[in-house]
Amino acid sequence: MMHETKQVIHPLSAHIKGVTLADFFDASPVATFAINRDHLVTHFNRACERLLGVNAADMIGKRTLGQVFYGFDRPVMADLIVDQTADESSEALYARHARRSELIADAFESEGFFPNIGDGGRWLYFTAAPLRDANGTIAGAVETLQDITERKRAQDALLTQQGELEERIAQRTRELSVARDHLVQSDKLASIGQLAAGVAHEINNPMGYIFSNFGTLEKYLVALFRMLSAYEQAETSIGDGQTLLHLQALREDIELDFLKEDIPALMRESKEGIVRVRKIVQDLKDFSHVDANPDWRLANLNDGMDSTLNVVNNEVKYKADVVKVYGDIPEIQCIPSEINQVVMNLVVNAAHAMGSERGRITVRTLAEGEHVCIEVADNGSGIPTDILPRIFDPFFTTKSVGKGTGLGLSLSYGIIQKHHGTINVQTQLGKGSTFRVTLPVRQPIIPAPATSGMPA
Repeated sequence: MMHETKQVIHPLSAHIKGVTLADFFDASPVATFAINRDHLVTHFNRACERLLGVNAADMIGKRTLGQVFYGFDRPVMADLIVDQTADESSEALYARHARRSELIADAFESEGFFPNIGDGGRWLYFTAAPLRDANGTIAGAVETLQDITERKRAQDALLTQQGELEERIAQRTRELSVARDHLVQSDKLASIGQLAAGVAHEINNPMGYIFSNFGTLEKYLVALFRMLSAYEQAETSIGDGQTLLHLQALREDIELDFLKEDIPALMRESKEGIVRVRKIVQDLKDFSHVDANPDWRLANLNDGMDSTLNVVNNEVKYKADVVKVYGDIPEIQCIPSEINQVVMNLVVNAAHAMGSERGRITVRTLAEGEHVCIEVADNGSGIPTDILPRIFDPFFTTKSVGKGTGLGLSLSYGIIQKHHGTINVQTQLGKGSTFRVTLPVRQPIIPAPATSGMPA
């Protein structure tokens, strides 16, 4: 009985009739060279000649690979494989680029830039693997080379573009931050502009009777000076009955007794008017004041509410009664002018929500643990459910063109977020809305003052 015998051919000894190992190397499109255990070049294919720019005849039987790659004698990766020192030496020679191959046993791979190769240098990716004899002993090493210059250039260009893009994004972010600050200030100025006529009216009222009273005082003083002059002239003849009668008649004519009573009253009214003017102007100044670097400080919200309500009084007083319900609250860490702006936006919006009937706006403060709350409630028209999700969107407004910027609630939302707080609303159509702002008593992190990324 005959048995079929299979011939096992070792890969290194396999050959095709008439084809030598040198023919195989030369036919490969991959740049490849091989060295023996004495580090002498045994094979150097045509692809390697084209890539490195040297002739195989000048390399075979020599140990000059280091000169080709580096311009001086030093081992290449194949030399480390033959010496079996790749583990110890590759990091020193190839920094952190060298690593064991995941595909070929005992092989190492790396990449690097070689300024001596080609015009302006080339990036090469190379893999070196051991060649073993029939006993498994390392008899040499083979190394393949791939030109990855274009890929590296593309990567460098991509990294450069990415860096430029990140810088542009960072620049745009800085510009948007500055623009937002400008927008906040612009909206505040727009709001103040809308209130300017009302504030002027509030100032003119007390100033009007101040000027009127002082005009009257001027007349009174002229009369008093006449009386005093008459008294002075009568001093030497006060015993004269006729003179005494004249003085008495003059006294009655100018109503001296009335003047003595009315002058103090006029002075009190004038003082009250001056105090009112100073209060209005100071509140407006406190409300609108914005430093280049906003100051985080401790402030009592009740005081800020009073100042803000005084500023918006002319906008509100013809549409609603304002009821203040202030709680016993601690001072909080905030930027007071920004919180004042939020209160102003909420109160003015509440006034605009009133219909033809005069309404009521209730402003309340209260303490809740480590937080302080502000509530602005109105009995106005309420907010339709279809637009409720959009009320904090920038530029969204239900007012007619020219009547609103659509920024009030959006900027208020941003300010409250900046203060690590929350703002929400409860509303019922036809019955009114309640906006509730919750702020921490102490900020978890005090933001650094914003720096401008744009020229002034």
